[in-house]
Amino acid sequence: MKNNDKVNTLQQATLEQTNIPKIIGVADSTHYLVGAVDSDKNFIELTEEEEILVVNSLVQAKQLLRNHRYQQTQLEYQTAYDEMCGLESSGHYREIIKL
Repeated sequence: MKNNDKVNTLQQATLEQTNIPKIIGVADSTHYLVGAVDSDKNFIELTEEEEILVVNSLVQAKQLLRNHRYQQTQLEYQTAYDEMCGLESSGHYREIIKL
């Protein structure tokens, strides 16, 4: 393996470790988004998936993460009204939950 390949592999491993699994629920909605937060605080797909996933319940979201062997996740509830009014997202409820 070339030295440059070792660096790229290490960078990828470091990047994967900084992605934190996250479930987002939006008030008055019937679905949850399942993805991860990267080091830049962007909501992205899980490492094991090709896109952010949409599920119908919190139970399904938690089971999906368990299937990928995650042990905890960040759960966030948002209101649609904050975004419509242009308010900051600081009022969102966040909690770390064990799976």
